[in-house]
This record gives sequence, C-alpha cells and structure tokens, in this order.
Amino acid sequence: MLSYSGYAVDMTEKKLPDWYLRKLSKAGKIGGKRSLKTMTPEERTARAKKAAAASAKVRAKKARKPQ
Repeated sequence: MLSYSGYAVDMTEKKLPDWYLRKLSKAGKIGGKRSLKTMTPEERTARAKKAAAASAKVRAKKARKPQ
C-alpha cells in the first residue's frame, strides 16, 4: 500500500488509479513554481546543469548501444 495525502493506493495492480495520477501531475507543477521562489539563481543553474549532464549521459549511452 502507498499513501498519498491520506489515501491508500493498492500497488498490486499494474495501473495506478486516475485520481492518483491527476494528483501526481499537479504535484510536479507546484514543485517547479516553488523552486523558482525558494532557490537562488545560482542553485537553479546548478540544478539545470546537473539535469543536462544526466540527460547527455543517457543520450550517449543510447547512441553507443547497437541496435
């Protein structure tokens, strides 16, 4: 069981309930706006660089992988 805002979700099913997915999609949008308010420009830059490096690493790994 997984709890989100006091709701229990049975994780034995392969698909999450629609209401749960809607709540999760809103949570990510709120987090970005909150980061904008609470983080300094330098912290946001560092976070963006880290994310870009991780993305580049994945792309390079996929490019090396023989198809």
